[in-house]
Amino acid sequence: MSDVKSSKRSSSFTQPQDGAFVNSSYHATQDNWWWSYKQMLREPAAEFAGTMLLTIFGLGVNCQSVLSSSTSVSAAPKGDWTTVTLGWGAAIALAAWVSGGISGGHVNPAVTLAMATWRKFPWKKVPAYILAQLLGALVGAAIVYANYFHAIDLFEGGRGIRTLKTAGLFGTFAADYTTNVSAFFSEFLGTALLVFVILAATDKHNAPAPAGLLPVALFITFIGIAAGLGIDTGFAINPARDLGPRLLTSMVGYGKAVYTFRHQYWIWCPIIAPFVGAQFGALFYDVFLYNGKDGRFNQSAKEDSTISPV
Repeated sequence: MSDVKSSKRSSSFTQPQDGAFVNSSYHATQDNWWWSYKQMLREPAAEFAGTMLLTIFGLGVNCQSVLSSSTSVSAAPKGDWTTVTLGWGAAIALAAWVSGGISGGHVNPAVTLAMATWRKFPWKKVPAYILAQLLGALVGAAIVYANYFHAIDLFEGGRGIRTLKTAGLFGTFAADYTTNVSAFFSEFLGTALLVFVILAATDKHNAPAPAGLLPVALFITFIGIAAGLGIDTGFAINPARDLGPRLLTSMVGYGKAVYTFRHQYWIWCPIIAPFVGAQFGALFYDVFLYNGKDGRFNQSAKEDSTISPV
């Protein structure tokens, strides 16, 4: 970030190169005291806003589809699994469009960590990104809860009654038939595929999405994951998307059940599995497909020894 030297001066800033789907220079007029502070906050704020939108639209479609199935809420259902897949597809696309040109549009701690590991995204930015993503998911969940508070009361059968029957509208929980190993594998697989596609769609040596159109690729990818792999665990594939809303449920009366479910399921399935899956998806892409000079498997031993760890 450049120093502000004149209240009327126009400066050129380069948008984030690592993990971004829009890479260009732009000009802005530095004409007030807020400018320099905004540059420090802009990237985390974009991740916050993007993740908030992701959870608002995603959790919103969960709530509308499930709660409307009760005749005490709606005379007729207002959604089904197709609605859920399309809603989450729209959610990730809108989240990426809002944040992509500013922060890279990670909106997912597993993606951020994969970009830092495999695409030289600055490690010093990782904590701020992950914190912003978690807070964005928490705020998004709170907004959705406020919107559907009365419908949840009707669905649960009384004011203030909160059980796992509706906790799954916010956090994710494995289906009854799914074993713990299968649940972990489902989240691992979904996140690996997500990161694999992201790297392919942003690889200039492959068939990259045109500038500004990566959200379309993400829309298609999310629909594919939800429609083909989502029933086992509810396709969290994003630690912030699960933990933020789960924290919200513990704040509004769902109790410890959201954490004690299946021996701390919330840690090892929707958090650990996506992190591991993202690393595997990136590893596979880089080992077999990626030809970029920054690839860890495309450098000579001499070049590799000069890479800074931060």
